[in-house]
Amino acid sequence: MQTINLNENWLFTKNNFSSYSLELINEGELVTLPHSWNNNDGQGESEEYFRGQCWYQRKLDISSENLEKRLYLEIGAAGNIGKVYINGQLAGESRCGYAMFRVALNPYLKVGENLIAIAVDNSFYEDVFPLMADFTFYGGLYREVKILVMEDIHFDVGDHSRDGVYLTSKKMGERAFELGISGKIINESAKAVEGMIKVQLRDQEGNIALETSIDINVDDAKEFIIIEEINNPVLWDGVDHPYLYTASVALIVQGRPYDLRNIEVGFRTIEVTPDRGVLLNGKIIKLKGVSRHQDYAGVGNAVTKAQMEEDMSIIREMGANSIRLAHYQHDDYFYTLCDRSGMLVWAEIPFISIPSSKDPENLNAKEQLEKLIKQAYNHCSIYCWGVQNEITIAVENEQTYETIKKLEAMAKQLDPSRLTAQANIYSVENDSLIHDFTDLAGYNLYYGWYYGEMKDLGERLDDFHRVQPNVPVIVSEYGVDTNPKFHTYSPKVKDYTEEYQLVFHHNVIRTINDRPFVLGGYVWNMFDFGSARRNEGGDRGKNLKGLITLDRKIKKDAYYLYKAYWSKSPFVHLAGRRFMNRHEAFNDIIILSNLSHLKVYKDDILLAEIKTDEPVKMLKAVSLSLGGNHITVEGIDQQGTVYTDEMTLYYISETDNNYILVTNVEQKHVVNWFEKFDLSNAQEVILQDGYYSTFDTVGDLYCNEDAKVVFKKFFGESAEHPRFAPLKGVMSIEKMAKLSAFNIPKEMLSIINKELNVIQK
Repeated sequence: MQTINLNENWLFTKNNFSSYSLELINEGELVTLPHSWNNNDGQGESEEYFRGQCWYQRKLDISSENLEKRLYLEIGAAGNIGKVYINGQLAGESRCGYAMFRVALNPYLKVGENLIAIAVDNSFYEDVFPLMADFTFYGGLYREVKILVMEDIHFDVGDHSRDGVYLTSKKMGERAFELGISGKIINESAKAVEGMIKVQLRDQEGNIALETSIDINVDDAKEFIIIEEINNPVLWDGVDHPYLYTASVALIVQGRPYDLRNIEVGFRTIEVTPDRGVLLNGKIIKLKGVSRHQDYAGVGNAVTKAQMEEDMSIIREMGANSIRLAHYQHDDYFYTLCDRSGMLVWAEIPFISIPSSKDPENLNAKEQLEKLIKQAYNHCSIYCWGVQNEITIAVENEQTYETIKKLEAMAKQLDPSRLTAQANIYSVENDSLIHDFTDLAGYNLYYGWYYGEMKDLGERLDDFHRVQPNVPVIVSEYGVDTNPKFHTYSPKVKDYTEEYQLVFHHNVIRTINDRPFVLGGYVWNMFDFGSARRNEGGDRGKNLKGLITLDRKIKKDAYYLYKAYWSKSPFVHLAGRRFMNRHEAFNDIIILSNLSHLKVYKDDILLAEIKTDEPVKMLKAVSLSLGGNHITVEGIDQQGTVYTDEMTLYYISETDNNYILVTNVEQKHVVNWFEKFDLSNAQEVILQDGYYSTFDTVGDLYCNEDAKVVFKKFFGESAEHPRFAPLKGVMSIEKMAKLSAFNIPKEMLSIINKELNVIQK
């Protein structure tokens, strides 16, 4: 198989004319792929971002010799719907906006000049996931596009897989693994052929670890499977030793190679337990994880390989050993980087927030799961398939349960070798049946940010383990929004300061570390990411929970907190360097380091020598002089090597208000919206059948004008917010009451029912 890169010379337009399937765009922009049209408005340039259908076009010259081969157009991804036209004819379509798809070109091509036209649409569709989520649904051809050039007899590239060949390793004994090589041969020639599949496995030094072959006879299609034993392979052992072999799988016909795949493969075992945590190759490890979205400042989700490599380098530097690639299928190259870096990966589909009310079977979620598993199957870094994220935000019922169970069963059918996982919102009860549907249970927990206090996290995990002692649990999300411009001496909820983020994450680290039964956690998020409709923390269009800014230029102090706990590479870091102007004379100096011997200086005068293994060190009440104060810290390792960091703090007479987020004075009243209603006389209402109540969905209430008026009386502003629109068809007021964002007291439910339950259906 050969590939031809088609990233250059695409015409792009936002003008949506159906004639562009055949006619050349008149006034288009010349772009290079990967490309997204939401690279700016999807990250805060404006209040709304463009969602609609746009067109890409490219000419392709084809010779008669080209048409003697089998040609496939491979599109890395089209967000969220892509339709491919060749010379005006619809040749293929994808409704999975994060998956690769291919189109067979030969039936549509002609000798000479051809026109490839691709309509890409990121509009809202009720049956295409994601429907609603806290991130930008970028539009565009945001991954590479290429042509595959193949012989008429080849591995199957039309089964939604990436390679057409699947490698499966399984431990068989103390030192032996079984390696399965399976796939399908497609014969597009006019006659049956005889051939051979030859497999060669080489280690990193080029030595042959396995060599085998089987004879085949192919009419039009032929499935194959080869199973061989590998004795005492070097194990893929996570970040400590991510050892990979390379398997060459060749299709030989008439004595020459017709098709070839070179696939990296790692041998490893993984197990999760409800009491001891994760076992990688039989050794207990704690998952020190981060989550990652696939976007980057200025380019949207059209990230380059260099930017992906930068992300992996930053994650590795921090000392993480696991990544949750949220909330959809990522670029295949990033999974490869995870293989090579030893990261354990939670891979998932965008079955998130709310199910489809148009398609109760949620068929698009199943299609996306099939493509994710088939296309990422050969990546040994992936340890689990995530089947849903917070899908019970709107409703938790039997229909939702059935969908989750079907997705889990599908994952097991496609890949019995891996675990299944789900990430639930905090409002899912500890004793919910939902926890039984996958191999491990994730909880997205934001105690101390959206609800409760930081200490509640440990209590919630303990309660869950008490109620569900046989269910492995992981904290699948946690974090706080942080703008590195804001600082304070007294960190508190919703101040968006670096100081609060540091305190919050320190609490979570210790909470997880103190509980062996917790598998680990995933920081939400490694990087700030685009969420176009957000406007908080003083930075529009972004979710600011990242440890690093969207442009990757600022590593917030909490990044170094994790590095101090997780990394083996010696370093020192002075926290609070961006809190440069200090208005108090005595200041605590916080040092984040994995070194146990430190010296702290002010203006070259030794203040203290600290000896402790604690990753967070504090020198309390350091006196500052008016003007500049140069603070230096030295960390000394066991070999005597010195590592340094420094910052300058300025003692000023007045508070620097640039460090304080200026908020709307009405914010408290927006949050506690129910205060304008008298709840003192609220009494429980005995509900009448056949009348509306808080148990009906908002969509049902909107079908009756009187019920709609009642709803809008109590939820007017929320009801008209565009982010609430997808919820109307599936969410009830009772369900809303369980979410911290609405903050609905029990008394308010009684008041609403008193007005609703007199309106007949």
